[in-house]
Formats: sequence, C-alpha cells, structure tokens
Amino acid sequence: MARVLGIGIATVDIVNTVDGYPPEDAEVRACAQRVNRGGNATNTLVVLSQLGHRCTWGGVMADDPDARHIRQDLDRYHIDTSACVQVPRGKVPTSYVLLNRRNGSRTIVHYRDLPEFAYAEFEAIDLSGFQWLHFEGRNVKDTRRMLGRARRLRPDLPRSVEVEKARPGLEALFPDATLLLFSRPFARTLGHDDPEAFLEAMRPKAGAAELVCTWGEQGAWALEGDGPCVHSPAFPPSRVVDTLGAGDTFNAGMIHARLWGQPMGRALATACRLAGRKVGQTGFDGLGDGADGAGPSGP
Repeated sequence: MARVLGIGIATVDIVNTVDGYPPEDAEVRACAQRVNRGGNATNTLVVLSQLGHRCTWGGVMADDPDARHIRQDLDRYHIDTSACVQVPRGKVPTSYVLLNRRNGSRTIVHYRDLPEFAYAEFEAIDLSGFQWLHFEGRNVKDTRRMLGRARRLRPDLPRSVEVEKARPGLEALFPDATLLLFSRPFARTLGHDDPEAFLEAMRPKAGAAELVCTWGEQGAWALEGDGPCVHSPAFPPSRVVDTLGAGDTFNAGMIHARLWGQPMGRALATACRLAGRKVGQTGFDGLGDGADGAGPSGP
C-alpha cells in the first residue's frame, strides 16, 4: 500500500446526541455524549490507515491533556505524528457538536487557539517516500508554498486539496493541486446550486487538476481533463446514524481508489459507498473491513 502525508488540523470533538435540534434559548437533555478526536485531515488519514495505507500527519498540537488524547487515538490507528509540531501555549482546537439522532445531521461550534502548520515545518519533511499528499484548504499563504515545493521536487506526486469552506485567496491553491475535492457548501457559497455547472465554472481556474464535488444524498460529480462530467449516486444506509466525518471519509475513499488506479467513475462510486457506510455508523472504526473498491477492479 501507499505512504500518504496529510496536512491539516486535529481537534477534540465533544459530541452531544439530541432528540431533534433545539430552538434558540432552549435547554434540552442530551441522549448521549462522547468525546473523540476529530479534524478533517486526521479523519481522512484514519480511514486511509484502515484501508491499508501508511499515513503521516503534519499538524500542530498544544502541550495539554487533550493533545495526549489525540496522540493516543492516532497511535491506535498507526498514524505517524513525527512531522507534527508541539507548541507550549494554546488550546487544542475543540469542536462542540450537536448530533440530531432523528436524521443524523450535525451542527458544529468550533474553537481554535493554535497557530497553523507553517511552510518551514513542511520544508523539513522528506517527501521522497510518499505516494500521495493531502492538504486541507486552509492557511492559504503557506499551503500554496507547500504545494509549490511538492510540485517542484516531486512533479509525479499526487496532491489533493480539500476545499470545504470559502476562505480568502483559496483559489490560489488550485493550479498546483492534482485533485480538488469540493464540498456542496463551498459551491453554494459561490452561488451554485448545480454541481455540474459549478465544476464547469471551476475548470478554467484549476489548471490540470481533476475536480470532484460531493452533493450529499445526490452523490458526487467529477471532471477529468477535457471530458464530460461523470456522476455516482449516493449509497445511503438503511438508517442515517452519524454524518460527522462523512466528507472526510469520502475523501479517503477517493484517494484510495485513485492510488489503486481506478478510473474516475469507479473511484467516485468507491468513495460514495464508503461515505454511505460511514453515515450508517457512529465513528470510523471498521470502515476498512471488506470495503468496496479495495483493489483495482473496484466495486
């Protein structure tokens, strides 16, 4: 399997399950509570690790008990944290999540008090042994330099960028990526309600990158080269349990499929199937067990 480097954040998620989303100024009792590690990049790496890949995380952690909890969880999934930076001050990013057990939706309030992973720290990583780089679309100035360095040193090395939220200057990351993973909320921020039209609008800004956009219960669309849009339907479970991390799981499925050389249409289906499995369960454990698309032939 491949060695994958992921750059982004790790969080502590405090997840309260409620029986319906509460109105403003209400007081409700949680049906359940759990505290676990989160963060887009580390979620994706945890799924990739269960699919058999050797994963390294580049990020920043504080020197506090929550950081030790994160390290222990990543150790459990065999994620290498040697590229991480620990700072003496600050608080591990914390996400306060309301999970609606009626429909699996989640509402997040996020608090962050740490610096971003900087270019100088990325520069110290030996890229020669990796087969894939994955970046959260954040910290635009430094991430742009990271992508540029990777392209210069390893032009053959795939570089995916998750574009989940609109951030100033984010489009500067697009030309140096080889795979752009867009979310429906990002597309809607730009005024698009049609995934195919959105991807066509992004094509001139993305250089030679492959473009993928997820659209919830409608599945996902992709553009590759000058070809037409391809689509995969969603594969929902019989009951939606937990949508937290579904997009991160989709991203892992797409990276896994492309590493195996699956064509784009089949890769979309592999990623959608994996994301469907995720929303039918709580957390990420077991997503690598008998996963669809585990080899070049795909589903």
